[in-house]
Order: sequence, then structure tokens, then C-alpha cells
Amino acid sequence: MGNCIPVNPNVLESQNFLDLMDIMVNLSYDDSNVTLPDYDAEPCHNQYCPFFQLVAPTFLAITCVVATMGTGMLLVALVKWPHAWSWPHNRALVVQLAVGMGLFAVLLPPVAVGTRQGWQLGTGLCRFTHLMWHWSLFAQGLLVGSSSWSTAWCHWDPRSRWLAVAVWAGALVLATPAALASGTVVATEPSCVRRSVDILSPVYLLHLSLCLCFFLLLPAALLVATLAVPRLRAGWGPGLAVSWLFFGLWVPYGAGLAVDFLLQAQLLQPSCGTFEHFDYVLGLSEGLGVLHCCLGPPALLALRLCRRGAGASGSC
Repeated sequence: MGNCIPVNPNVLESQNFLDLMDIMVNLSYDDSNVTLPDYDAEPCHNQYCPFFQLVAPTFLAITCVVATMGTGMLLVALVKWPHAWSWPHNRALVVQLAVGMGLFAVLLPPVAVGTRQGWQLGTGLCRFTHLMWHWSLFAQGLLVGSSSWSTAWCHWDPRSRWLAVAVWAGALVLATPAALASGTVVATEPSCVRRSVDILSPVYLLHLSLCLCFFLLLPAALLVATLAVPRLRAGWGPGLAVSWLFFGLWVPYGAGLAVDFLLQAQLLQPSCGTFEHFDYVLGLSEGLGVLHCCLGPPALLALRLCRRGAGASGSC
């Protein structure tokens, strides 16, 4: 971690087309070019890597602390008021969302340490980290999607238990390409990268397709269906809006990944300014997505406290 490695051998060596997680764990890498960049090389000047190498560890540490506290408070509330949760956030669903956000937060400390000191845990743990990272995200996406209009989570019965097994098992299978596409490389120090394979390799294309489906197509399909079906539109309320906080925070990153692929595959012809500034945009969009683990628990707690104060009852 901590190294900035150019990802495209056909662009200027001074370009480091990286996002925030590329700095956290050098998640973008093209093994066809391991030449270390010259940040001050003409004609382009890209200061993204040194900037985020300083910012990312602090950002991750603060996010982890806030997320841990928020998730802990949410779990305490679930234990103290087990029957105070109603559709669309009944207890079975909220527990699983808390587990997903907690799992995501647990991965932040090793990522932060690796950003500062380099990845010292080996290839196996590098791939395991990527597997867990995307498992938590895909599971949360499936949970939010399945709860958008369905009452499947209203009761913890055999149907909801089987649905929970299917969601978590399916999310783990869908996260597997992320582990297969990741790996470790060594430049000036070991780095755990998201893409240790070619940009057009089947495993990376599969991983990218899954990310775009979850971060772009799924929320778009749910939104269109809500607007098109009056019955679904009538059920829209603050509860569903809180669930969709997850999608709202990750949609910009999904769009950034799509543009990132087009640029790296040379389907778009970038200018010097694009390479100087797009990695900042992509990094900030992923940083926004990372915030879901610390913003989600307070949002769920706030909604529940407001409903308790108003004496509202759900439909489950």
C-alpha cells in the first residue's frame, strides 16, 4: 500500500489514475507497467497520490471510530427495544444491516495501516480483505433492495430466514470475483491492489459488471418501478428514504467506475486535465460511499426515535 502506480501504459507516465481506495490499498493496477511515476513530469502534474496518502489514513480512522460507535448504539437499541421496529425496518432487517455496516467498518483499520506503512499481510489476506469488503456491500444492497416494497422481513419466520441465507450466500458468491481480481504487487513497498489483472480480463469485467449492477442499475430499476407503479409510489416514506441512503452514497462511485473503465480501456480519449482531476473525483466519490457505515446507524436510530416519539406504528 501507499505506492502510486500508473494504470495505463499508453498514457503519460506522470498520470496516476487512482481513486480513494487506490490510495487506501492501491486498488487499481496494471501489471503491464510498474514504472514509478514522476509527479512533476511535463506536461501534466498530478498531486492526487501524495495528497491522499496523507489524508486517507486519518479519514479511515475517524470513519471507523464513528461507525463502531454508531453500530454499537444501534445494536443496544435493538436489544433494549426488540419490538419497536416496524416496516420497512423491522428488527430482522436492521440486525442484518448493522452486521453489514459493522463488517465494513472492521476492515477499515488494516486498510488505514496498510495505506501508511505498506501491505505486510500477504496476498491471501489481501484477497480476503477485498472479498469481505464487497461481501458487506453486496449484502447490504440486496437487503435494501429486498426491503424496498416487500414485507418479507416483517416477521422472523421460515420464509425470512431462508431469504436471509440466500442474501448472504448470494452476496458472498457475487463478491468472489473481487477477490480473484485483486492481489499484491511490490514496487517500493508491498501494495494490496484491487486489480492485479488486465483491464479486459474476464474476472475483472465480471467484477466491474457486478459493481455497476449494484451501484447503478439496481437503484435505477427500483426508482423507475416506484415512479411507474402507483401502489409502490404510495408506499414511499421516510423509512424507505433512510434505507436508500446506502444507494445514494454509492451511486456516484458506480458512475465513476464506469467512466474509469472507459478511460482505461481507451474507449474515451482523455485530455491532460482529465487525468489530473478525474482521479480526485473518483476518490472523493468512493470516500462518500465509505461514509455509509457511519451515517447508516445514526439515520436508522433517528428514524426509530422519531417514530417512538410520535407514537407511530408500522404496517408489519
